[in-house]
Amino acid sequence: MGQDLVRDISSLDLTDRVTIDQPIDRQSCVDLKKTTAARICVGKAGTRLKTETYLRFRADHAVAMDAVWSEVDEKVVDQLGFLKVQSLCKNKDEYITRPDLGRRFSDETLKTISENCRHDIDVQIIAGDGLSSPAITSNLPDIYPMLMDGLKEKGYTVGDPIFVKFARVATMDRISETLNAKITMILIGERPGLATGESLSAYMAYESSTKKPESQRTVVSNIHKNGLPPVEAGAQIISIIEAMMEAKTSGIDLKL
Repeated sequence: MGQDLVRDISSLDLTDRVTIDQPIDRQSCVDLKKTTAARICVGKAGTRLKTETYLRFRADHAVAMDAVWSEVDEKVVDQLGFLKVQSLCKNKDEYITRPDLGRRFSDETLKTISENCRHDIDVQIIAGDGLSSPAITSNLPDIYPMLMDGLKEKGYTVGDPIFVKFARVATMDRISETLNAKITMILIGERPGLATGESLSAYMAYESSTKKPESQRTVVSNIHKNGLPPVEAGAQIISIIEAMMEAKTSGIDLKL
């Protein structure tokens, strides 16, 4: 009996796990499950979910909650040489309830950024915890070196990397204005779902500014090991940056 116990139900690979009782075509169910992370072919116990399905749902929901409330392991950003700063949010509670504060910095922080980072560069890379700290911890060590190598190979000047604690996407605008970067990019944790709590997004804008609408941002999302792999995402981002440089625009005005 002990061998049948599952210590961590979230570790189960559900790709080919069909829990419908006596399915008519099991292989079709398996093939379908391989195309999506949705909870399909799970069967029922009467009118309710089966115990295993329900427990997995609760476990995945817990992962999503942890992703929001946890914090980035600062050793990761330290090892990659990121300058660490913080938005106006004082803690995670304020970050969740006051999105406006997550978009802004104190004058002292902007001064720190200005004094410690290069100005007038082609590309400025920022990392921010956003709504998923594990997204940074899991993906930044793979995607950042790829981006640096690719951008330098293309001949672009790259600014000093900045990590923003309690970051919203719009923090990129104020950093761009401070450093006068042609293209500013923020790698930020996405709002977690039940499929993964480690998904990263890369928002990019040409001459990013607080005066420009959000439609001027271009985004590559769903970056994680079971989505768009970090290294592949890095190559895609570099191609987009090339297009931005050539067109001198971004967002809805950029034709890819």
